Amino acid sequence: MCGIAGALALRQDAPPPAGAAERFAAAMVHRGPDGHGFFQRGPIALAHRRLAIIDLSEAGRQPMTNEDGQIAIVVNGEIYNHAELRAELVGKGHRFRSGSDSEVVAHLYEEVGARVPELLRGMFAFALWDARTATLLLARDRFGEKPLFYGERPDGFVFASELGALLADERTPATLSLPALDAYLALQYVPSPDTIYEGLKKLPAGHTLELRCGGRPLVRRYYRPSFEPTLARLDEREAAARVRQTVEKAVSDRLMSDVPLGAFLSGGIDSSIVVACMARALGAPVKTFSVGFSEGGRADNELPFARLVAERYRTDHHELIVEPDMIGLLPDIVRHHGEPFGDTSAVPTRYLCGLARQHVTVALSGDAADEAFGGYRRYVWAHVADLLLRLPGPVRGLAARALGAVPGGPARWLREYGARFSADEATRYLRFVCHFSAEEKAEIYSPELRQRFARDATAEAFAARLQRSGAPDVVGRLQELDCDTYLPDDILAKVDIASMSHGLEARAPFCDHDVVALGASLPGRLKLRRGKGKYILKQAFADLVPPEILARRKKGFALPIGRWLAGRLHGFARELLLSSEARQRGLFVPAAVETLLDRHRAGEDHGERIWNLMVLETWFRQMIDGRAAFVREIAVRAEAIARDGAAPMAKRSAAS
Repeated sequence: MCGIAGALALRQDAPPPAGAAERFAAAMVHRGPDGHGFFQRGPIALAHRRLAIIDLSEAGRQPMTNEDGQIAIVVNGEIYNHAELRAELVGKGHRFRSGSDSEVVAHLYEEVGARVPELLRGMFAFALWDARTATLLLARDRFGEKPLFYGERPDGFVFASELGALLADERTPATLSLPALDAYLALQYVPSPDTIYEGLKKLPAGHTLELRCGGRPLVRRYYRPSFEPTLARLDEREAAARVRQTVEKAVSDRLMSDVPLGAFLSGGIDSSIVVACMARALGAPVKTFSVGFSEGGRADNELPFARLVAERYRTDHHELIVEPDMIGLLPDIVRHHGEPFGDTSAVPTRYLCGLARQHVTVALSGDAADEAFGGYRRYVWAHVADLLLRLPGPVRGLAARALGAVPGGPARWLREYGARFSADEATRYLRFVCHFSAEEKAEIYSPELRQRFARDATAEAFAARLQRSGAPDVVGRLQELDCDTYLPDDILAKVDIASMSHGLEARAPFCDHDVVALGASLPGRLKLRRGKGKYILKQAFADLVPPEILARRKKGFALPIGRWLAGRLHGFARELLLSSEARQRGLFVPAAVETLLDRHRAGEDHGERIWNLMVLETWFRQMIDGRAAFVREIAVRAEAIARDGAAPMAKRSAAS
């Protein structure tokens, strides 16, 4: 687990942009506190920040090269099948200098070329330079556990594990992308392949990028999960056995480590399954970590459920009860993401990772089980809507009116769902994940933006994705959509940033592609049952998870931001969003923003919308207004690292 970066010149006979790779690496010290390394030869420069997990010796340092030095590589992540691959490669005559899983990637490339990511099991982002063909190959794992950003500049092509690292070099353009802003307000994140900046991109999950000196980047998708129910005839007992076996293997594979490891334990079914599998595989107490939040002297009620699992498996359990410092953490979270990221669960995830890093270097999580086995409420309602829409018109209208008449503030989403009942699939889906609808954005947009985004670009983009899906049922189509968007760009991005900001490696067994492929191939009757999701997953582990947890309603890891923004954070929100700086940006009508704040305090729930606007304004202040200061800070750090060049990992020259 590390941070990687690099720069490639426009011509093969030119050097890479001077100091760019070093500057990028200096901005990511938190990702690799155990050392650094550089490689420069001809037009390429590669940089690496090391968090030592496998082969802690100096032999495991990066960048790495093959035997003749013609191939150089930097890798971020873990390759869980590296031992098997190494044995095959040794049998073919390859010679290894280390026990590192990263070195395997370079030698595997010699055998299969750009197909290498298709043969890897794990989470990874890597950059490989092939001097023989003057080609740079970037790759990202199947579901996007590890990030990779890139851009083209007048002086060359650049890439890094974090968006902010690219911005640490003043030569990287940083112009606001208005379409990305529009998407962010809708989704609370900027969907791949875009970023909030024009000209800077995310390499999407399951993709490679090939670039020859002087050429154009060629981005290719090498993996797409199929959500066709090919196991439709599988009986429930056999399905549960397969799920159990596949998940247990995925957890076991992720226990390889030369450093201490543990697990996040939220009190939900997914993390409980991971801890149960770990306890059975290790035969020793698992270190587990939970976070609760004090509210009026009362701790959040997630902790008692986590304790049930901790007590059952006699884990070495650690808890932290905090009162989140929303104001203090917000600028730091924005800096690490490099762009607006409005998921409020980023805050508790940061606290959780900080607690875990005090005791371990690796932590397993339960992320991606919902996408793999149909756990989200939106899947249930999409299935219900699909059934109702097959009924005669008058009955459909009656159902829509009934949903629209449900009383009470918490039922607002249900009333809005009823209003969209007869709309297309994407529009109904967006009711569950959308924060600002097109109509709500129009209420606050400046006249110019209102005119520019008169059409709902997010709904159109999601409709196109759903239309391309090969899944025959609505649940499969939405699972595929989430695996392409919400999982890599929100869930996994949040965990990567939160964990790596503390120098902690997070591993997600449910992201194993065999686990996802199995879940995707199951019929809907094994995913949804009696209005609840993840039916077969619960059946598969019913004997290992306390019944109180199996019976719980799904609860996210979000904060009560609505209540706080109507109370103790209301003044801060007004000051931030109605400030002269915010007004001068010309994006929103100040009176409309003030009305939104007033309506929220009067009892309407607009907490997540207000938080998204607060994150956006903080991003402007940190990464646009404050960019010059950020660049200076990283420049000083890079100079200090250069002065200490003999520190943990020496700079590699072309001769090394």
